[in-house]
Amino acid sequence: MLKETIFAATRKLRQQWGDDDWCVSVFVDNAGVVKFDDDHHVCFKVETHNHPSAIEPYGGANTGLGGVIRDILGTGLGAKPICNTDVFCFAPPDHANELPQGVLHPRLVMQGVVAGVRDYGNRMGIPTVNGAICFDERYLGNPLVFCGSVGLLPHDKAFGQPQPRDMIVAIGGRTGRDGIHGATFSSAELTSESETLSGGAVQIGNAIEEKKVQDVLLVARDRGLFTAVTDCGAGGFSSAVGEMGEKIGAEVWLEQAPLKYEGLSYTEIWISEAQERMVVSVAESNWPELEELCRSEGVEATRIGRFEPTGRLLLKFHDQVVGDLDMSFLHDGRPPVVREANYYPVPDQQLVGKPKLQLTESLLAILGSLNVASKEWVIRQYDHEVQGGSVVKSLVGVNRDGPSDAAVVRPVLTSNRAVVIGCGINPHYGDLDTYHMAASAIDEAFRNCVAVGADPSRIALLDNFCWGDCERAETFGALVRAAQACHDLSLAFEAPFISGKDSLNNEFSYTDAEGQKQTIAIPPTLLISAMGQMADARKAVTMDLKASGNRLFVVGATHDELGGSHYALVNDAIGGSVPKVDPAAAAATFAAIHRAIEAGCVAACHDCSEGGLAVALAEMAFAGGLGIDCQLESVPTATVHLDAVTRLFSESNSRFVCEVANDHATQFEEILAGCEFAKIGDVTSTARVVIRDNDSTVIDLPNDQLKQAWQSPLAW
Repeated sequence: MLKETIFAATRKLRQQWGDDDWCVSVFVDNAGVVKFDDDHHVCFKVETHNHPSAIEPYGGANTGLGGVIRDILGTGLGAKPICNTDVFCFAPPDHANELPQGVLHPRLVMQGVVAGVRDYGNRMGIPTVNGAICFDERYLGNPLVFCGSVGLLPHDKAFGQPQPRDMIVAIGGRTGRDGIHGATFSSAELTSESETLSGGAVQIGNAIEEKKVQDVLLVARDRGLFTAVTDCGAGGFSSAVGEMGEKIGAEVWLEQAPLKYEGLSYTEIWISEAQERMVVSVAESNWPELEELCRSEGVEATRIGRFEPTGRLLLKFHDQVVGDLDMSFLHDGRPPVVREANYYPVPDQQLVGKPKLQLTESLLAILGSLNVASKEWVIRQYDHEVQGGSVVKSLVGVNRDGPSDAAVVRPVLTSNRAVVIGCGINPHYGDLDTYHMAASAIDEAFRNCVAVGADPSRIALLDNFCWGDCERAETFGALVRAAQACHDLSLAFEAPFISGKDSLNNEFSYTDAEGQKQTIAIPPTLLISAMGQMADARKAVTMDLKASGNRLFVVGATHDELGGSHYALVNDAIGGSVPKVDPAAAAATFAAIHRAIEAGCVAACHDCSEGGLAVALAEMAFAGGLGIDCQLESVPTATVHLDAVTRLFSESNSRFVCEVANDHATQFEEILAGCEFAKIGDVTSTARVVIRDNDSTVIDLPNDQLKQAWQSPLAW
């Protein structure tokens, strides 16, 4: 299914670009690789580590980040990790109902997961620069933990290939029983007995060991001491050696693997997913130098086999053959799986349910809702300055506490060329239509990157589908429909998907007090991560207001799209129309915003996402310490009959709020010609957000009150 949708879109784009193709390696290595500058490529991978984090939050998240960092180290001949990302989905931390047996309290899960990611990234000296957190009761038994890493790769180190007769060398941590059946456990449904039965499937991480492995590996790469490298992750040696030897064949001496303790069987050695291990192929002549390099840094390196040109995978344990398999059968012998997919999207309708709150109350309630509220408690635990390349941080503004749209990082400190990292995720839209949920996630990831200055013609995408039981036709149908949206938007935005990782069976089953089996299935959840590029990081723009007297423009049309919105959530309303993407209009808007930023016309830019225009204006105001005075009737809309609620809180896609100095206003308007945009008001020195609708003032709130509502829910 993925080959017919996501892979197909990227393949078509690369054929279309021909000699201008800026992809280097997609869907074949441990991470996707694209061109960056004259000397380097950049690569990006995002992994999931959901089930381990459900039963052991700290260890699950800790090794989730460690694993994706090793994916970067195992890309090409080894990339240097330059920054990390994290996205989490939890049940609300104030959950007060009785927990099903085997479920940890969401607050405990959240604290453990954040600490696990914090400790691993900080100890390795890699900045954590971008992320998001979603809350929904349906994540109670099955939290989602997405960990990502970006790497820098020299042009001449982009590809590796083992050679016949190369030694198979394990570098780093020793092999133990932790992590056995980790991949199998991660693919199965969680139950109230999972912690007892599968606790050993959670790996044990050691960030300091991985830092040592990283340092040795990059030096060995630059000395040309190995011909190929991969990480030892899911499946342990079985997948690492099996993948590397696909075109040649391999003979493995399992008794040679260094062990944490005695007593492991050859099967356990072969499939253990113990952490901090890499596998490299090394010519016999290079082995002494590699061994000495590793010893000098306190890193263990051991020969565990040889790549033999037999076309077979041969496993030995004390000279006894314990496994013998044809490589072609191993890689291509599995018959295709055919499943039925059905899907029936919810038709567009009016929002149902009388609003409980007035406009002012709704704005404060949305700002104080967990999905929108400040995540500073999490962000401040991460080092985002290490390596010295962070340009735009996760928090910006006069007090460095406003929500940035995306991260900007200079990976090469002698150059101003930068990588831009953003993401998009909104599971609530999937309750109405997973196609439009996926399209909106792509649009949001694009908006994030474009808002800080990324070139929309150089944005690469990653997909992470987290779904329920796809043996059910309806659940699988929702996945197929979302993948189709990824295909369509990839082509429309000319943005290739370069990597991905999916996690199915995210459901938790338990027996209730009446003896009945109950199942909690996560909502269909798609994380889209975006990696953009900027030619000059000095032109980066942040979202906080800059100067009183500047003009405010809304770019992009607002539609009657309150379905799945945060306004609907805080008012207990259901139905409505899910936000949709007009690909042609969106692409034109992204390109125009980029031209305006490049021309120096934009003082501040913020995308309209969760909470719509009202939340975007409030965040820009309190982040910049300035005020806003604007008119709702000036907001560009698809129809003139939208009421104040819709203009304020619709979450229509492809929209931005731009602050423009008066002397740049004419040029800004010329650049935006052909796009939907309008001046809606001005920046003031009052530190108040005043929004008028014709002759009525519908919102008039001080920044302090807005910020207090936004910061208080997670001010732990």
